Amino acid sequence: MPSIVKILRAAADPNRLRILLLLKAEELSVAEMQEVLTMGQSTISTHLSQLKRAGLVEDRRTGKSNLYRLSDAPGGVLQELLGQAQHEIPEASADQTAMRRVVKKRQDKMRAFFDTMAGRLGRDYVPGKSWKSLAEAFLRLLPPLVIADLGAGDGSFSLLLAERAARVIAVDSSQKMLDVAREQAARHGVKNAEFRLGDMEEVPIEDATIDLVFFSQSLHHAAHPDRAVAEAWRILRPSGRLVILDLAKHRFEEAREMYADEWLGFSEAEIEAMLTIAGFTDVRASIVDKDPEAPQFQTLLAVGNKAS
Repeated sequence: MPSIVKILRAAADPNRLRILLLLKAEELSVAEMQEVLTMGQSTISTHLSQLKRAGLVEDRRTGKSNLYRLSDAPGGVLQELLGQAQHEIPEASADQTAMRRVVKKRQDKMRAFFDTMAGRLGRDYVPGKSWKSLAEAFLRLLPPLVIADLGAGDGSFSLLLAERAARVIAVDSSQKMLDVAREQAARHGVKNAEFRLGDMEEVPIEDATIDLVFFSQSLHHAAHPDRAVAEAWRILRPSGRLVILDLAKHRFEEAREMYADEWLGFSEAEIEAMLTIAGFTDVRASIVDKDPEAPQFQTLLAVGNKAS
């Protein structure tokens, strides 16, 4: 923490006090401070250098410039000094008004950028935005449930679910897939995921023990998808929910050989009828995504509830 002597010495100049009062309210660049204070760049830079040496100001790089802000290090001593200076520096009130105008100009510039990009930005890519990150965000809103992942494959989705679930039971008919899933779970220290060998149409899970059942791109591999859906209803507790993510009906016949698909997806009407016949209520199905590349597979999302 800077000494009181250093703080008083650095803040003794009225112009440095004006700078400190500005930075107390907002991060600013040198150019923005020039606009507010109507001082030369070299003068402001000299003042900032002295304030930095005294530990009262710090900066961070953003794009081609630095943004300066008040340091937390001085604590209450500096805050008390600035509280008094606010009333004693004649230019303080006008500086604050000019500062708000400068910050609004910065915000208007950003808004103008997004206005020009409306309808184009993010059509293909937005830095930091991905379906995985969005899925993780929404999963963390779930209460800690007991979840069954039917047709779990290598367990990637099961492990994602396990981050929030009380317990995940992953079921797959391939022993090698389950071995890979167990290795991933051990490598990441996941202890609340269990992997069971079994078929979606004869699920090795007891009746009415699951809160949420997922079929994630697995139902089109079932020989009898209606039986798999009926099994999901059996293992769900009253008020439990079923979520299906699968391919919408398509005509890409090569998928049978390439991906071992039994079904070329499902229509919304087919999946809704399947869930209703199995006993689910509040059934809804809709197309939620479409691949940009040929054959442009579409993703179908269906949900249903087991009545309490």
